[in-house]
Amino acid sequence: MLDTTTIKGIILDYGGTIDTNGKHWAEVLWEAYEDNQVPVAKDDFRNAYIYGERYLATNHVIKSSDTFKNLLKKKVDLQINWLIENGFLPADNNTSQYSRAVSTQCYNFANATVQKAKPVIQQLQTKYPVVLVSNFYGNMKSVLNDFGIVDYFKEIIESATVGVRKPDPAIFSLGVKALGFSPEEVVVIGDSYSKDIIPAIEIGCKTIWLKGLGWEKDEKFHQLPDAVISDFRELMSL
Repeated sequence: MLDTTTIKGIILDYGGTIDTNGKHWAEVLWEAYEDNQVPVAKDDFRNAYIYGERYLATNHVIKSSDTFKNLLKKKVDLQINWLIENGFLPADNNTSQYSRAVSTQCYNFANATVQKAKPVIQQLQTKYPVVLVSNFYGNMKSVLNDFGIVDYFKEIIESATVGVRKPDPAIFSLGVKALGFSPEEVVVIGDSYSKDIIPAIEIGCKTIWLKGLGWEKDEKFHQLPDAVISDFRELMSL
């Protein structure tokens, strides 16, 4: 049970937490593939998704000025091109339209979700200092500015700029340091059990798990979070 009386600061995850309300981004993208009738199997999409994420993690494709719309277009371009190059999609006129349709749908979904989360973050930061900790591409400030929530965070810690990625607990230690409190006075809120909850527990933070539609089905829950929610807006009741 979460004891809120001892909490002095908050660490928030971004991707999958604020922008999708607990739904894994692979599932958001796959839904857009289906809605736009991209003729590929989910397993092939999955491989394209993994390829794109690894490529973006090791290549400077994303510029610091890229908005989320620009980021999504580059991300889906990588996936579509991989599917074409590996023979899962034909290289015809229809194929060139898939990337724009999928990325636009995903951007609209993320924007709508962030706007629903915005009043929650706004209210939280009136009571607690809030630090954002995220695996991201170096353009987090541009994304948050585009969505109108950049000013709600005391500090933004993203993997591309600090050189450490979740699930390494060190990135959460940076968040705790930025808040200036001890770990037990900080609550970490995120959608990933393995990348947010476990490393946060390891350094002594309290945790709130936003449990939504995940992608990995074989997670084993060795350590329980202090609270579990299914909607970001449930934070208001905590």
